[in-house]
Formats: sequence, structure tokens, C-alpha cells
Amino acid sequence: MPWTLERYPPAMQHLAPAVRLKAIEIANAMLAAGYDEGQAIRMAIAAARKWASGGRDHAWAARRNPDSAPSKAALSARAPQSGN
Repeated sequence: MPWTLERYPPAMQHLAPAVRLKAIEIANAMLAAGYDEGQAIRMAIAAARKWASGGRDHAWAARRNPDSAPSKAALSARAPQSGN
């Protein structure tokens, strides 16, 4: 079930409303792309915060044109690797 402004993960409760909305949009798109829920939440919050600070190269900037959104493999290649 997709998240909404009325129903969203607890990790998003302290975000500003506009940032929360962006995080919800990103997380829902990531879930649709097959990401794990926890990973989608963490990455969506980070991307929404970057978006709010003026960063323009977050992974889901192509939201208006889903066909041009990066694939899960492309995003995974950019994700930091843990344990290195």
C-alpha cells in the first residue's frame, strides 16, 4: 500500500511537510521499482533532503517522466557500499 501524507513511515514524521511529501513520492516510486521498504525509506529521506537543499541530481528527479527514471541496477551502483 503506498504511503500518503496521512499515513507515512515514522522516520518521516520530523520532516518539513514539503520534504515529507517529496520523500513519500520517492519512496513510493522506489517500492514500485522493487526496493526493500527500509532501504526505500532511508534513500527517499536522503534524496528529499538533498532536493530541499537545492540539490538537483537526486535519483528520482525524473518523477514527471517515469520512463526516464534510472533503473534499480543504476541506483544500486551509485549507493555507498557498507563494510568497505
